[in-house]
Amino acid sequence: MNLPAVALELAAATVLLLYAVSLVKKGVETAWGDLVARTVGGAGGRPRAAVCGCLVAIALQSSTAVAMLAAGFAISGALALDVGLAVLLGADLGSALVVKILSFDLHWLGPLLIAGGGLLHLKAHTRKAVEAGRAVLGIGLLLLSLQMIGHATLPLAQSPLLPSAIAFIGKDALTVMILAAFFTWALHSSVAAILLILTFAAKGLVPLDVGIPLILGVNLGGGLIALWLTRGLPVEGRRLPLGNLLFRAVFSAMIFAVFLLHARFDWLPGGTVAAKLVNLHLLFNAALVLIGLLSCGLMARFVRLLAPEATGESDLTAHASALDRALIDKPAQALAAAAREVLHMGNLTTRVLEPVMTVIQSPTPEAVKALRRIDGDIHRAHSEIKLYIAAVNRGVLTDEQSRRGIELTEAAIHLEYAGDVVAKSLLQIAEERLAGAGAFSLEGWRELMLLHAAVFSNVRLAANLLVSPDPIIAREMVRQKEHVRRLVDDSSKSHLERLRQGIAASIQSSDMHLEIVRALKEVNSLVTTMAYPRLRETGDLLESRLIPAA
Repeated sequence: MNLPAVALELAAATVLLLYAVSLVKKGVETAWGDLVARTVGGAGGRPRAAVCGCLVAIALQSSTAVAMLAAGFAISGALALDVGLAVLLGADLGSALVVKILSFDLHWLGPLLIAGGGLLHLKAHTRKAVEAGRAVLGIGLLLLSLQMIGHATLPLAQSPLLPSAIAFIGKDALTVMILAAFFTWALHSSVAAILLILTFAAKGLVPLDVGIPLILGVNLGGGLIALWLTRGLPVEGRRLPLGNLLFRAVFSAMIFAVFLLHARFDWLPGGTVAAKLVNLHLLFNAALVLIGLLSCGLMARFVRLLAPEATGESDLTAHASALDRALIDKPAQALAAAAREVLHMGNLTTRVLEPVMTVIQSPTPEAVKALRRIDGDIHRAHSEIKLYIAAVNRGVLTDEQSRRGIELTEAAIHLEYAGDVVAKSLLQIAEERLAGAGAFSLEGWRELMLLHAAVFSNVRLAANLLVSPDPIIAREMVRQKEHVRRLVDDSSKSHLERLRQGIAASIQSSDMHLEIVRALKEVNSLVTTMAYPRLRETGDLLESRLIPAA
């Protein structure tokens, strides 16, 4: 056996596996990111939250991605801690279902998905189709990587070296479990870790008594990933992965204690060791969802005790302004610092807009107050940027620097106005709903959610434009504005038709419906103006829609 060649092939297959998982995640997030975010943010009660988390994890093939999304909603106040924990438990089950599906013999499907997904990604003309092709291509490469791993492990199965090493390590089950947890954390993918273990088990390299602590360790390590990635977030964002890790740790410890008592696990369904291990992984997470739904409230209270609002926390996690007064007489550096602050304003605007529909649908005083705090941060950032650039303009600037200063000031003004629209219109509606205002019709709410998704997509494009002033992004923003205009027209016509038909819910919510449409349209118009300077530079923007006079 050529051990270096086997190790290289196994390493390459593992990297391809990780890359394939990231392709699927990126493709789904880009093509259907707004739907994914709304699904997580609008989770509702605990059972529905678990289902939402499960579905999103299946789509993204990553429970960690769901944890990061949920943490963002928890920070904004749009997702309660106990509901967020249910989302994460559901996501863990969704990740286990992905592993179960991939454990079947799907080698015939890989080439088909690679060919179809690759062609769609290369030849499609719309962004959503291109990213959908990326996701399909990722699934195909994932299946190919599993075949590569299986091929690489064949020589290992025929060699006495690795089985002997595994038998030696397997004498200390606790060490095996801890090593599996840290291996999963290092890979940053519990799906990849489980699939590697299953491949080794299928080749006869991992017996059942070693595989069980490995599976428990992977489930524990999966919780460590999200906790590590959220370590720099405010305490509201850190509590969710902490609670999820505690659920996993307690349940893993219980199963491990039963295992140490020499309980037999032959009852697990499956004719092979690999089948028994994947079913153990699935049953583990399914049982954890059932137990967690009953005890999420208790765990939420315990987590708040472990991660309280620390004194001075706001100072430690507060945004550090990039507006350095020492750079005022250095226009190039000062404008770069101002650009960073405008980007911060863009991020704040996305944070206040993203959960606002969820807050309107299911308002709480805490959620409204949290979004108003973010609007206050937008106001302060706008004022500081405006004064800072005015001070820079008192120096000697080139024409390019003067133009850049004007662009940044206008961008800050538009973002501040957009935040005002959300605070004065949309959050006002949320407060009316708190006071008992009527609910929306199902069709009307669907229209509003579609409009919000389109507007939020444009706000994210505006934030991207601040980072990379690419004319392609600017053109996409203007195209998206036209899409929003069509949605507004369609919604207005449909709403008037529902009023004509006398639908009670539409009549009761008519003022709120029209106000939300108007507000979202205004936000979209404000952020789209940020694209115009780029399009003027490239000659892609008409000065007027009017036909020239004869």
